[in-house]
Amino acid sequence: MIWAWSGFLAFVGVVLALDLGVFNKKAHAPTLRESLLFTAGTVVLAGAFAALLAVAYEAHWFGLGGHLDAVDGRVNDGRLAMVKFLTGYVVELSLSMDNVFVIALIFEHLRVPLMYQHRVLFWGILGALLMRGLMIGLGAGLVARYHWILLFFGAFLVFTGVRMLIADEAEDEAEVESWITRWLRRRFPVTEQFHGERFRVRLDGRMVLTPLAVALVLVETTDLIFAVDSIPAIFAITADPFLVFTSNVFAILCLRSLYFGLAGLIARFRHLKVSLALVLTIVGVKMLLGERVHAWFGDAANTWLLALIFVVLLGGGLWSWVADRRGGSGEAA
Repeated sequence: MIWAWSGFLAFVGVVLALDLGVFNKKAHAPTLRESLLFTAGTVVLAGAFAALLAVAYEAHWFGLGGHLDAVDGRVNDGRLAMVKFLTGYVVELSLSMDNVFVIALIFEHLRVPLMYQHRVLFWGILGALLMRGLMIGLGAGLVARYHWILLFFGAFLVFTGVRMLIADEAEDEAEVESWITRWLRRRFPVTEQFHGERFRVRLDGRMVLTPLAVALVLVETTDLIFAVDSIPAIFAITADPFLVFTSNVFAILCLRSLYFGLAGLIARFRHLKVSLALVLTIVGVKMLLGERVHAWFGDAANTWLLALIFVVLLGGGLWSWVADRRGGSGEAA
């Protein structure tokens, strides 16, 4: 198993090294074409990795697929591992979309130049991988030892989904951002000027943080807050740490690469919040019902869940598109 983890982490390291050291060696504002090409690359890699998982789990490479999955009590064969990975990938990707909008607001509030935003997102990925790795390790351990924790996760997700529909999250996020910014400025000297891509500089004989460092801390904090919702969600699908972590990593890579193409458009998806709330609620209910779902649908339970999530997200996208068209027509009139 250690070789599977080592190989995957090495692969991620190569992708990130190519990203920063080759494709984005010089600070520049990524174009929509560049964003979409890199996003397409991550999606293709995720699909190829899913196919590789099917072979690896079926043949039990490096000990993969040799243990019962605490969520459904089944041993993950090749097909089941692939479906669980893809379902987790889509769930994590959809639940993290709202994060893009928040990050865009952070950059706008701090007036971070577009050419420096990629550097913040790059280092934010490393922090996100570390934080999520720790949370996944803790969550997998709890699920394996205390199966009833799934009921707690399920209830939490349903509560969060309902809260998303009735609460004003924008005010909560603005309050968190303001508190963190004040905390940083009280404890560290912060310059008001950007100094290229540097997170700290020496001024008047002392080290001070730049606004880019403040942006990085806010982005990391935002990811941690969203991870509190998204990490429990994937434990409705699988408790296999390798599947949970790898699906999270590919979702993060895809979303961060898509940021420059999606940030300007996501405001138009006015019903995204409703779709995400429904996804959280559906996953939470599936977690609460547990064995009943698998008794009804058998090994196809995760396939049905994946299809249902696609329908919800597609419905939210179409609803937003129609509402945007009607709004545009109304303005034109």
